[in-house]
Parts: sequence; structure tokens; C-alpha cells
Amino acid sequence: MDAKLAPNTTVLADQLLGRVVVAVGTDLVDIDRIRQTIERQPRFIERVFTETERTYCLARKDPAERFAARFAAKEAVLKALGVGLGGADFHDIEVQKLATGAPQLVISGRAQELATAAGIVGWLITMSHSDGLAHVLVAGLGVGDHDTAAEGSDG
Repeated sequence: MDAKLAPNTTVLADQLLGRVVVAVGTDLVDIDRIRQTIERQPRFIERVFTETERTYCLARKDPAERFAARFAAKEAVLKALGVGLGGADFHDIEVQKLATGAPQLVISGRAQELATAAGIVGWLITMSHSDGLAHVLVAGLGVGDHDTAAEGSDG
């Protein structure tokens, strides 16, 4: 590894070495559409987002940007799992923020059952948003040569 890479980069590369990408999902969400949905249907955020996600998003200057990105993440995971909306409860797919600032997916319930059936033992996620759009790409990782099923099983 290049000595100029951040220490986290080396750790991440070691975690990915030998992993197989089993599934990929992506989604693009209009931030204004999420903003309008929240204004028209205030219970939307409770139905779709976990308490952790709501706390994080509502503490931001523009919560709609963060809600849109998390909605895109939920849809991207559902696409990676081969199901559409309704294939798993939105609360089964949670985006958490690590101390490093990186997003992390935590999968449970029906979404975890589908992931396990597909051979997915961990997830990668990248999130981005501009003034108008939020984009997410997820990759479901399978077991590689040196992995065990326990590694990354918490999603």
C-alpha cells in the first residue's frame, strides 16, 4: 500500500481483500421531492426511518438532504437484494455514521434474511448529494477465500 494513504484506507483494503461482490444496487432521489413528502406527510419520517436516522437527519441544517440520501440507500439495498419497495421493511435497513464520518449499513429482519439467502455477509455503501439530488451505491459482499461467515455478518 502507498505510504501516503490514510491508515483507515489500509484497514479497509485488508477487509476487502478476497471478498466477492455478490450484488449491487444504486438509487437517485430528488431532494425536493423528499422535502415535499415530509411537509405533506409528517409521519413519513417515522414510517421510513429508524430513530437513529431521524436523530441524525433532524440535527442537520437541511434534514431533507440526509433523509433523501438514506431513502436512496434503502432503495439501493432493496434493489441489490432483488426485491422492490415492500420487499422488506424500511426499518430493516439503517444507515449509521461511523466515528470516521463514513456511512455504514446495518441490516436486520427480512432484509437480513434476503441477504443471507443471497450469500451477502457485509455491505459497502457510498452516499453523495448535491443541491438537488442524492445518490447511493451499495455492494453486497460475499465470503472470499480467507473470510468466515462471521466476518461482516452484522452488515
